[in-house]
Amino acid sequence: MATTGVGAVEESYRSGDTSMPLSEQTIGDALREAAAADPDRRAVVEGAPGPGPSRTLTYGELLERAEAVARALLGRFRPGEHVAVWSGNSLEWILLEYGSALAGLVLVTANPAYQASELAYVLRQSGSAGLFHVAGYRGNPMADIVAEVRDDLPDLREVVDLADFDAFVAGGDPDRELPSVRPDDRVQIQYTSGTTGFPKGVLLRHHGMLENARLTLRRMGAGPDDVCVWTMPLFHTAGCGLGVLGALTAGATLVYLTAFDPALQLALIESERATISGGVPTMLIALLAHPDLETRDTSTLRCLFSGGSPVPEEVAREVERRLGGRMSIVFGTTETSPVITATAPDDPDDVRTGTLGSPLPHTEVKIADPVTGEPVPVGTVGELCARGYLVMEGYHARPEATGAVLDAAGWYHTGDLASMDAEGRLRVEGRIKDMIIRGGENISPREIEELLQRHPGVAEVAVVGCPDPRWGETVAAFVRPAGDAPPAAEELHAFCRAHLAAYKTPASWHFLDAMPVTASGKIRKNVLRERLVAGSGS
Repeated sequence: MATTGVGAVEESYRSGDTSMPLSEQTIGDALREAAAADPDRRAVVEGAPGPGPSRTLTYGELLERAEAVARALLGRFRPGEHVAVWSGNSLEWILLEYGSALAGLVLVTANPAYQASELAYVLRQSGSAGLFHVAGYRGNPMADIVAEVRDDLPDLREVVDLADFDAFVAGGDPDRELPSVRPDDRVQIQYTSGTTGFPKGVLLRHHGMLENARLTLRRMGAGPDDVCVWTMPLFHTAGCGLGVLGALTAGATLVYLTAFDPALQLALIESERATISGGVPTMLIALLAHPDLETRDTSTLRCLFSGGSPVPEEVAREVERRLGGRMSIVFGTTETSPVITATAPDDPDDVRTGTLGSPLPHTEVKIADPVTGEPVPVGTVGELCARGYLVMEGYHARPEATGAVLDAAGWYHTGDLASMDAEGRLRVEGRIKDMIIRGGENISPREIEELLQRHPGVAEVAVVGCPDPRWGETVAAFVRPAGDAPPAAEELHAFCRAHLAAYKTPASWHFLDAMPVTASGKIRKNVLRERLVAGSGS
């Protein structure tokens, strides 16, 4: 790739720093190393609501429990088999993550919001031989759903209610030898959110998940003295990867929320003296809006992470101003284990809150022409592609879907539109499929959302294309108001026209009390589009 001097590039291509080699470890190797280094340091703390002591494990206890879980699993399953977990965040979930990794099993992570057809699809498509589940979660009758689908799943040999987890572990053979596991072995299958079509099972490896967590937390400056209050769901790579494995590789303490609650997160930041916390943008917005923020002590915070969906610059600045600490904005996909780029807390203000940062070490990134696949000039919008250790093996039993996103040269095509500046820092511009085409003009929803997020009457906004017989598409804006009464559509229209061309200004405005979101907090734009097609924007 051509360059024009230090820190400048002609083409939108960067390769992350390779001066420090990647470690060749499995998840079990890293856990044993952390336990040997400081067995008495707190490793995991369960942040559950209500009175009573929190369940806590030191690194020494965590290793001992995880190895016991691995031995119990090997009494029921063979290395390489797939075992699913269907539960909200819990200590048992984390022990299954470590135990399955030590046993050489592949953990299939299932969203606890799934209904019967969704759960059956994931268990059948993954060929899961086992399922660990809770009786219910947030009103979802999970035990009843398991009973409903089990007879139609011939591969499913073992089903364990997590209420019986201690008895399951106690039934393991304490003398059973654990298998040899390699860094390139598969460790998890994570299912994409499936906003279009059936979810795809992303095959992730020990090496990819562990190193990505290590390098991401290193970008945040994490170390053994840090306390990480983590909000992300464990079935997501940002939970079981960045949270669980990131804290492990840093030797830090992980305090995980059993379910997201802004009041609980603020209370744990104060009581645990948290140094790192954060969440997806919808979670940050909920923190900013919660009355407890004015009374809780968040002064120990050093770093606040966010990602999962575009982080409005105004939100990032307000989070820093009101919670303290500095932002680290991460960007990635499940298919990349998950982080591709990240900002650092010591980056300049405009970089830290207004960009996606630069590629992580050992990560190649290019902004490609969607047709030719070649890097576009600096500053030009194209498709973000990544290559390196972090890229998935592929989609489980979906070779055609794998071939559609992984090219012969090893590049993963994210489907995200982005641009790169001369310093190699990225900015997200939207999704290729989210691009609105009005009368032949390409319109980036992200540009309009960033503008509207600056309006004081707007708490959240999502911009989508609305089918139109004349223009093909027009721009529609969905707004969650910041106050009790929404701003007038005419006011928002005038605000946009003061900054945008007429064709980019939303033609219709829709006000919502809450945005439809996935379990990981991403706004479901497909649902908003469906409402427009159905003729109802509310």
